[in-house]
Amino acid sequence: MGLLSNRVERDQIKPGDHIYTYRAVFAYSHHGIYIGGSKVVHFTRGKKAVGSDGESSDFISSCPIYPDCGFKQPNSGVYLSCLDCFLEGGALYCFEYGVTPSVFMAKVRGGTCSTAQSDPPETVVHRAMYLFQHGFGNYDMFQNNCEDFAMYCKTGLLTVDRLGVGRSGQASSIVGAPLAALLSSPLKLLIPSPIGVATVTAGMYCMSRYATDLGVRTDVTKVAVEDLAINLGWGSSEQEEPRHGEVCDPLIQM
Repeated sequence: MGLLSNRVERDQIKPGDHIYTYRAVFAYSHHGIYIGGSKVVHFTRGKKAVGSDGESSDFISSCPIYPDCGFKQPNSGVYLSCLDCFLEGGALYCFEYGVTPSVFMAKVRGGTCSTAQSDPPETVVHRAMYLFQHGFGNYDMFQNNCEDFAMYCKTGLLTVDRLGVGRSGQASSIVGAPLAALLSSPLKLLIPSPIGVATVTAGMYCMSRYATDLGVRTDVTKVAVEDLAINLGWGSSEQEEPRHGEVCDPLIQM
């Protein structure tokens, strides 16, 4: 992966990697956890598929290769998909963890890297598979989206303040860009050069992104995935919990 692009080839990714691809002509990116065997666990808005009989269903696979592609538990937005269906024809990118502040600031677009450290791959896959079985709550563009899901799987870090911006770098960029422009507007009276104003605005944008990065925030805490659903009211403590590393469903055995 280079400084300007995190694009990778399929043979470069490993189980436990946080991968993403761009949608709608690079308007936004969709994130997931690669678990091996050409399978990805990812979080998106829950939606019903409609079969040929007109009845709605939680799972109707349209993948010609993997019959379990697109499977999810009822009332959950966490899906198991093959890599091809996850990418939808887009390029493959790998999210970076443990980057230096200078590298983080150099990658102007949010949702590509974090200064936070990743946990071991087996822990990441375990979290992803556990959440595939138990869900990840309700989807929210700013507080609980696909990037938030992948970052939690990689780090186990959860924001304490549920009213603020989540862990997503994309959400931070969406909020940070207009905020930086608004804060720099009064400087137009003090800085006559448009280039100077643009430089200050860009600096404020980068600083706002860095301040909300998972690796430097103070409003995050490490939460075990087995405790996540109970603490946030997403599940029941009476549900049977799989052992660490245990495959939870015959559909995903590889």
